[in-house]
Amino acid sequence: MKNKKILIVAAHPDDEVLGCFGTVARLILLGYEAYTLILGEGKTSRDKTRDVSNKADELKMLNNEILKANEVIGIKEVFTENFADNRFDSIDLLDIVKAVDKVKNLIKPDIIFTHFANDLNIDHRITYNAVLTSTRPMIDECVREIYSFEALSSTEWNYPQSFAPDVFYDITQTLSLKQKAMSIYASELRKYPHPRSIDGIELTAKYHGMRVGLKYAEAFKTVRILR
Repeated sequence: MKNKKILIVAAHPDDEVLGCFGTVARLILLGYEAYTLILGEGKTSRDKTRDVSNKADELKMLNNEILKANEVIGIKEVFTENFADNRFDSIDLLDIVKAVDKVKNLIKPDIIFTHFANDLNIDHRITYNAVLTSTRPMIDECVREIYSFEALSSTEWNYPQSFAPDVFYDITQTLSLKQKAMSIYASELRKYPHPRSIDGIELTAKYHGMRVGLKYAEAFKTVRILR
């Protein structure tokens, strides 16, 4: 039986870590192959106008962080696009779908982890829609399982929408890898009590673990499973 393949489809650098790295690290240890696709460049939304040329050094540093963070848990390959940060709604959805298609058709994953449909962040919502469009349940579709993850400082901020997970993975043995990967994203990391912090990651994992009788867990919302 062949090893199953995982594709993480994230809107921004560090979303992949926040969303599912504890779980994917565990699955890699069990023999799964895992890949990451990051769609957005992750920097220019903090400026008045988008000017990638003025962000060359920051983007180079961030791209280096992406590679090092993904190496921590053994991601086989990282794919990146350059869609405008927090401006996915200014891009034709078809272009984003084709970016997902390109990687999906190359690696043919069995499982996809991606964003939650009701996140506060517009790029997250559009990424979710692009994944669903790319994985329409046609007769020859390779993807058998799709799960939505939460991205701290986006999912929980979209009041009154709530993330109601129905799948929990024990990450007691791999939480430290998730935290190590996040620590590499120095330009994205925040200090506690910001949720996108090392302490925030641990507290969230502890909370989800407590809900299901584990020390630490990651939580997901099932989108589709084909058995």
